[in-house]
Amino acid sequence: MVTPAEDAKSVVGVRFQRAGRVYYFDPAGMEIDINDQVVVETARGQSMGRVVIAPRQVVASELNEALKPVLRKASAEDAEQHKVVQQKERQALTRCSELAAKLNLPIKLRGAESNLSGNYITIFFSAEGRVDFRQLVRELAANLRVRVELHQVGPRDETKLIGGVGRCGYQLCCASFLTDFKPLSIRMAKEQSLSLEPTKISGICGRLLCCLGYEAEFYRSMKERLPPVGARVKTPMGEGTVSGANVLKEAVIVQFESQVPVEFPLAEVTRLDSGEVPKKKGGRPRN
Repeated sequence: MVTPAEDAKSVVGVRFQRAGRVYYFDPAGMEIDINDQVVVETARGQSMGRVVIAPRQVVASELNEALKPVLRKASAEDAEQHKVVQQKERQALTRCSELAAKLNLPIKLRGAESNLSGNYITIFFSAEGRVDFRQLVRELAANLRVRVELHQVGPRDETKLIGGVGRCGYQLCCASFLTDFKPLSIRMAKEQSLSLEPTKISGICGRLLCCLGYEAEFYRSMKERLPPVGARVKTPMGEGTVSGANVLKEAVIVQFESQVPVEFPLAEVTRLDSGEVPKKKGGRPRN
């Protein structure tokens, strides 16, 4: 929380693309609410975006750079201009595809993004390796008569731009709400006792499923609390050996001499090889 003694700045969060990164701007004293469409000043000119974080106070030292201002709430004219720009983006993609084929460039176009005036456009593409697209940029800029930037994206960003449905039956996380891609590892799948078969833990992009990271910290912390497989434990049914665990239920699976596995809540299990020796029924503790 910002105190009066601290140098505070008012900021508003704006997003330009679905599930895209949130950028902060100076609300310039305007009354702005979440979901308002606003026109802001960016490094590439004026752009229109949607407010996703209402104005709030932050410590000035937390800001990495000077804030650019919100110019105005989007008007009907701005909305109409935005539609015109979107049409130009589609035309730019079509022309870029034709020129790429002419230059024999092995690229796949994935999307385009332009500022509100339409004089600056960024085209996103994917390719197997590095591509020299300098000639393509020159010809495309001359043809469209705007400033053009080509940006090569990786498998995750490519899938984010295309969108789709995951194995869970829902819209892809990256295309619906994920703004950043956090590091993932095969260790996360191991800690969650998931199959390590690539087809079962990989997404449409061919990389590890983003959802592996959602519960990774929970599984990690719980496994530190649960006794490991092979540990001797005491339960309400007597002593046995841990043969598994149900992390989501915070339960331990114990196998007895009868070879029958039984599941117990963690609170009912005491580890015997951790210095905690159970008392005998009816007996008295030794001095």
